[in-house]
Amino acid sequence: MPASIQVPVSPLYPLVYEPLMRRALEEDLGRAGDLTTDAVVPPDALARARLVARGPGRIAGLTVALSAFTLLDPALRISNVHRDGESVAAGTSLAVIDGPARPILTGERTALNILGRMCGIATATAAIVARLEGLPTEIVCTRKTTPGLRALEKYAVRLGGGGNHRFGLDDAVLIKDNHLVVAGGIRPAVERARAHVGHMVKIEVEVDTLAQLSELLELKVDAVLLDNMPPATLREAVAMIGGRMITEASGGITPESVREVAESGVDMISLGWLTHTVKNFDVALDFVAM
Repeated sequence: MPASIQVPVSPLYPLVYEPLMRRALEEDLGRAGDLTTDAVVPPDALARARLVARGPGRIAGLTVALSAFTLLDPALRISNVHRDGESVAAGTSLAVIDGPARPILTGERTALNILGRMCGIATATAAIVARLEGLPTEIVCTRKTTPGLRALEKYAVRLGGGGNHRFGLDDAVLIKDNHLVVAGGIRPAVERARAHVGHMVKIEVEVDTLAQLSELLELKVDAVLLDNMPPATLREAVAMIGGRMITEASGGITPESVREVAESGVDMISLGWLTHTVKNFDVALDFVAM
């Protein structure tokens, strides 16, 4: 699929994110609750607050973040100004929250932590996807996600125009270098995997050299991960494969090198840093006069 084509992203079910948000709020509230807010703010105080983007970027996780407030008080009134998947300029108001002041103040940090993380991932993904304009190569993330937040982070990648690799160990078979060492090589590893899984499960194998790729081509697999290969070697690998399996490039790929890698003809490029070292998006909660 050309990098410029955007596929609508289905929103996350509340069943997916509400347990995560509950745990995050429980972590922050601890055993005694919000001591500062409960001591300083009268229980009948009302407030209006705006979620504001401090910089330009791609919105992701807005509904998830706003649930931090409604889980604390379902009576809060929330007006979404923007939606997930939209690109916004610095200073853009994303949503307005009206109602009792206490739950707005208590949920503020949890909401901003989640929203900043998810928008940062979506923004970084969108920037990488834009570098591949006109090429069919797809950008995908990996399992290098924050423990407990994988569903949210992979959703953010989709909103940035990227795709998802495996969600977990139970999605598919990915035979990596350490598996090959323990299994005794490519052939025994693939043969055992093929005998073990059902017909709906795909098998991918990681190779580091063209010699390994040549051996793999004698076997029946669905995809190959071409690990840490320079663009010239990737082009040779793609020619050897000749469309017989999905090709994935991974390892040491930067924003500066990603287009050259894509021009080798690989079907996809997987980038772990999209979720494990991405910069948080700067977003704030500003209280305004009622």
